[in-house]
Amino acid sequence: MAARPRRSALFLPASNQRALAKAATLDCDAVIFDLEDSVAPAVKCDARDAALARLTAGGWGARERIVRVNGADTGWGADDLAALRDAPLDAVLLPKVDGADTLRAARAALGEGPALWAMIETCAGVTALRSIVAVARETGLAALVVGPNDLARELRCILGEDRAPLWPILTEVVLAARLAGIVALDGVTNAIDDAAAIERACAQGARWGFDGKTLIHPAQIEPANRAFAPSAEAVARAERIVAAFALPEHAALGAIRVEGEMVERLHLTEAHRLIVLDRAVQSRQ
Repeated sequence: MAARPRRSALFLPASNQRALAKAATLDCDAVIFDLEDSVAPAVKCDARDAALARLTAGGWGARERIVRVNGADTGWGADDLAALRDAPLDAVLLPKVDGADTLRAARAALGEGPALWAMIETCAGVTALRSIVAVARETGLAALVVGPNDLARELRCILGEDRAPLWPILTEVVLAARLAGIVALDGVTNAIDDAAAIERACAQGARWGFDGKTLIHPAQIEPANRAFAPSAEAVARAERIVAAFALPEHAALGAIRVEGEMVERLHLTEAHRLIVLDRAVQSRQ
């Protein structure tokens, strides 16, 4: 049973040389070189070249390396994919994915190269979630990523700190990811100076079942890493559940009593998952 922590995935404008240089020193699980929203049209090509140069230079350790490309309907998207076909990276993040055909086209352009991550940030993408994850195995789709700001713009809603207008969509994204056995990443929070607001945003994503969160500032990394890692208490309880089911007298039982609660084998499965994830997190320290 393998696990790779994706608690914190930090967006970096590929046009910002200082940010790119600092990225390899940060304690995030993944780095997303952004060629799309955070890069001005006049420097799109320069940003692509800078991202490729920084990827090729290496030094990323255990950090996952992702590049968010421009959309296929722009003047840069096709060239982005062509440039990344043989690049040393783990995944390509596709913006505004609205159906299975977007994934198939990207896979054809990239060949057997990196995995695909899909931004779910449009009304069309939300309504097509089932068809998108249905081709996960075929296209190498490995993660769904929520785009809350674009969704709010399309929906014409006011998010607020609790993001209540997006609750049904957040549930749909997690459900679709679990259906396909892939990763679900919560979207960014725009708070960068309010530590308490960052903490609450990360905690909310963890409660909703996301595996991690995309970030826009280094100050958000530590709260995300903490929120999306199993707590010491949860790991200790998981170990007690595993130990209890391992007793000879419980070998044939589907449910047992642990610390005054009825625990079934589905809880044993979750306990194993938490322990494996905790070990993977600890190995990153």
